[in-house]
Amino acid sequence: MPFARITVADPGLPKEKRRRLVTGVTELLQKDLLKEPEVTVVQVSLVPADSWFVAASNDAAATGAHLEVSITAGTNSASEKSDFLRDAYALLADVLDTVPPAVYVVLYELDPESWGFNGISQLARRRLPASA
Repeated sequence: MPFARITVADPGLPKEKRRRLVTGVTELLQKDLLKEPEVTVVQVSLVPADSWFVAASNDAAATGAHLEVSITAGTNSASEKSDFLRDAYALLADVLDTVPPAVYVVLYELDPESWGFNGISQLARRRLPASA
């Protein structure tokens, strides 16, 4: 049940590119981190390009991008996470064409007691019978 937030410094990003980002991140979460698409949420936030700085400089030729994904701690190996970080960066670079030299992809691993889905913590969900 990952939650992904993609922030892009381009308020005019075409709907087709937003759709490619959402679809691509959902697919990578399934492929690399073995997450179920049915419970994957992806939010795209568009911000003004003049609000994005790298090294205190604003490069108008590059589209700034940042991807944060919240997942349950202990559910993925270091290799799976590494694959996702690499593949997610490649997706951002491909869809956005030009990205600045500092693009971050972040995995937040949340304690299963502090991370819930539909009102139930991940810890409690693990304890539910398989038919629930």
